[in-house]
Formats: sequence, C-alpha cells, structure tokens
Amino acid sequence: MGASRRTVGELVRERWGDHRPGLWFEGGAISHHQVAEGAAARAALLGELLPPGAEPHVGVLLDNTPEYPLWLGAAALAGAAVAGINPTRRGPELARDIRHTECRVLVTERAHVPLLDGLELPGLHVLVTDTDAYAELLRTYEGARPDDGGARPDSRFLLLFTSGSTGAPKAAICTQGRIAAAGRSLVGHFGVRADDTHYICMPMFHGNAVIADWAPALAAGAGIALRRRFSASGFLPDVRACGATYFTYVGRAVQYLLATPARPDDRDNPLRLGFGTEAGAVDAAAFEKRFGVRLVEGYGSSEGGAAIQRTPGTPAGAIGRAAPADDLAVLDPDTRRECPPAVFAGDGRLLNGADAIGELVNRGASLFEGYWRNPGAEAARRRGASPGPGEAGTGNAGAGEAGTGSGEAGEDWFWTGDLFYRDADGFLYFAGRADDRLRVDSENLAAAMIENILARYEDAAAVAVYAVPDPVAGDQVMATLALKDGARFGPSPFAAFLRAQPDLGTKMAPRFLRLVERMPVTATNKIHRVALRREGFHCADPVWWRPPGEETYRRLTATDTAGLVAQYRAHGREELLTR
Repeated sequence: MGASRRTVGELVRERWGDHRPGLWFEGGAISHHQVAEGAAARAALLGELLPPGAEPHVGVLLDNTPEYPLWLGAAALAGAAVAGINPTRRGPELARDIRHTECRVLVTERAHVPLLDGLELPGLHVLVTDTDAYAELLRTYEGARPDDGGARPDSRFLLLFTSGSTGAPKAAICTQGRIAAAGRSLVGHFGVRADDTHYICMPMFHGNAVIADWAPALAAGAGIALRRRFSASGFLPDVRACGATYFTYVGRAVQYLLATPARPDDRDNPLRLGFGTEAGAVDAAAFEKRFGVRLVEGYGSSEGGAAIQRTPGTPAGAIGRAAPADDLAVLDPDTRRECPPAVFAGDGRLLNGADAIGELVNRGASLFEGYWRNPGAEAARRRGASPGPGEAGTGNAGAGEAGTGSGEAGEDWFWTGDLFYRDADGFLYFAGRADDRLRVDSENLAAAMIENILARYEDAAAVAVYAVPDPVAGDQVMATLALKDGARFGPSPFAAFLRAQPDLGTKMAPRFLRLVERMPVTATNKIHRVALRREGFHCADPVWWRPPGEETYRRLTATDTAGLVAQYRAHGREELLTR
C-alpha cells in the first residue's frame, strides 16, 4: 500500500509551471505556479527557522487568507506538520494549544497578534504575515524551487484539533499519505475537474476545509477561492465573482444561508455541489429548491476513524452506508452489543430510539493515526469488544453482536464518539454526540432526537438539548431555544405543543427551557454545548421550568433557584452544577 501512496508535497510540486488562475482572494488572483512558488519559498524559510532536533511543527493562527494554503504547501514540501490554531480561543487555552503541539514557529497576522499578549510561549518564533518585515524576509528565498524535503506518505502533515464543541480539544494526527488519498478519493467521488473552483469559507484550522475542500482541489489541479471568514450575505456574491462550483459546510452554515432574504436570482450561480455535515434533510431540500444546488451530507472525522458515503437510494434523513473499507456497527456502549435495527412509523418517526441508538464503531482497519501526545484520548477511541477493568458491560458477544467484525479479537476498534441508528437495509442515521446522551430516570436518551422534535415548534429558529444534573441521580433535560424574529414565547402554547408530539417520550420533555436571542456557536458554526451545559440554569437569559409533577412552564425565579441548589446540596451533588 505504501508504494502506491502519494504525498501532499508531490501534489504541490505538480502545480509548478501551471499558469492557470489557482487562488482567488478579495478581488485578486494568483496562478497555480505562483502558489507552488510561494510554498517553496516558505518551505525554505521554515527549514532555516526550525531549531535542530525540534519537532517540525508550525502553528498557523490565521483567518482564511492566501498565507494559509501557502503554508500548507510549505509544510508539505518541507516534511513538516501544520497545527491549525483556533483564533477564537483565548489566554491559557490558546497557549496550551501552541505548547501542546510543540510549535517552534507560529504564523499569524496583525489582527491576531494581541491574542498572544501575556502568554508564556518560550522559544516561539512568530511570523506576522501582513508586515513589511515578513515580506522582506521572504525576498531572501525568492527563486526557491519545490523539492520533496524528505517527506514520505507516513510523514505527519496536520495536527487537527477537534472543534471544542463537546470538550477540551485533542490534536488528531494526519499524515501526508492520508490527506493526499482523501483528496484523490473525493475527486473520484464527486467528479472534481481541473477547471473547477472550490470555495473555502469554512475556517481552515478545521478538518472540513482542508480535507474536504482544499485537498480535492489540489489533487485535481482545481482552483480555490478563499473567504476570510464565513459570511452568509457575502456567500453568493463571492461564488459568482470567482465562478465557484463546489463548497463545503459544517454546523449551522446552511441555516444561516437560508436565513438571508430570498431573491429572484438566487438560482443564478455556478455552484454544482455542496458537501458537508449537519445540514439536515429539510434544510438540504430547501437549499436545493432555493439555490438550485444539491447538498451531499457525508460523515467523517478529522481522526479518519470511520466514513459513511451517500449512495443512490439513500432514504431521507439517512447519511448513507459504510464506506467500502469500513465495517461499521451501532453498538450499545455499555454492553458492547449491536443495537437492533430502527423501527419507523409510517410518517418516518423513529419508534424504538431507546434501543436502536448506540455509538458508531468501526470494527475494521481504520485510518485513525492517533492523537499527538495524548495516549488517554487515543485509548478511549481504540477499544475492543470486551469492557476493560472498571467498565460496564458483559462482554458476551453472540451472533450478530459485537465481536463479529474484522478487527483482530476486537481489540483495536475505533469508537467514534457519535450516536447513530441503523435501519434494516443498513443505512445509518446520525443521532448526536455520545457526550450528548442523557440518562433520565435510568433511561438513556439522545439529545438529537429530542432536538428534532422540539424543532417542529413553529416559533423555533434553533434548538439545543443537553443534560443538566438531577438533584438525586442521573440527568434532567434542558433545552435552549432561539425564537424566530418577532416571535414571543408562550408557556401554555409550548406545553400544548409538547403534548401533541406523538414521539415525545414521557421522560423527554425539557425540565428547563432557556430562551436566547441567538444560539451560541463555536468557530465552526456548531452549537457550543459545552458553554450551555456549564451554565445550566445559572445564566443571564430568561429560564422557564416545569416543576416536578406539573405540565406547564413558569419563569424560574431566584427563590426557585435557591430551593433547587438546596436539593443538590442535600444530596451531595451541588458541585455538579458547575461542571
């Protein structure tokens, strides 16, 4: 396999001498050759800056400017790895990301330099790209030609932090061979051509933009167009100006685009395809109807542990089936047994969610290459059929249960951390993060299933469901609701809405309901559940609640809060309110 694998550096070098337009940004363009030339100059600079014996890691703290793909190319040529640094992080968290990935060089821009003030980052060489000093430094390396820098397919190329929407980020290792192969795979899957232009509006420190947008463009010799930061109002003007044919999205980006005022000429655009995650079947259909662009929902992680491909005949709401190289199963994380197939009502509602929803596990040989300097997180991803010491479960796998996959003795399976259910035909449906599972009165619930129900509320613009601790044991359901413009919350109509939902189980109705003007999101437009869980019902926004035994909601008062805290304290669980 290694002999046939290519490197990202080889793909960069292939663009040398290609004088077609290759990169668009804010009204200007440079050729593919200029991109390769710029990458070669930066690779030479990096070779001079890295101290002997240091890990060849360069941190990139940039918006989506041309410097970002130029430094990706530079790292590929130099046999180095780029650690994408999230500019929305602050203080100790930001310093931790840079130190953890052992970056000795940090590439940034003037807008982000203040983020570094007061941080302890010894031995770090900072390059500020939009300065005269940086331009003068690069002139020293004009005329550099791209060489392989000793890079191999198994050379580290990316240290991709997880998005941070569900906990402390981890840096997933991605090699040159994996990224090159992913790019070539998407070229074949979507028929990417050299005359295509990929619009990159998602942040390039995130795997979606690099793996699903930049890499296939590089592999096909297609052009890229950069948007400094995602803008719903700037989306169509950008797409038309650069002739974009392909884009990627994550999180709520599609909803933001649909929220822009509709225009008669919305379908007048060159886009052929959008590829991403979490748009949902309803919004994907609305997007195609309005803009004339098909959205393809896929599933994959920065870690590369599992992949789902959409195939012809995929039912509405499903993501697809397992990619050919994967042996995917939906397992109960406690027993490690395979969950039964989903049972649907005539209108498509899931009837057996409590039994059918489990964690998606790749029992075959995954592409997961580990986390940088985090063996604990790596071990949590690589587990087998039998629970380890101190873990729950029987470990007794029978026919059709865990233990039937192709992993050796099931000891190196990849546990994705994502909840899914599977229909009788093998199609897989996303049900949320494993971290978003709630345990209410000894019953496991998936937050995403409750969100799908609450999203039917006619005044809801956005919904998030998550666990808050119960005063005695387990969890209670809390929801955050952003209303549509001009809508007002009515506790009685909302309670009546809940009673009218046939698939809302008796334990699913939210105990607490927080109202916000705008849903908090991460830098990748995913709902910031960590912040919501951390604040719980202790927040500045209005909170309504349904006291035990009551069906209607009323405002949570300071007296109510004090009484609740006393209950938590009496059962020794008060500290859970600040987790």
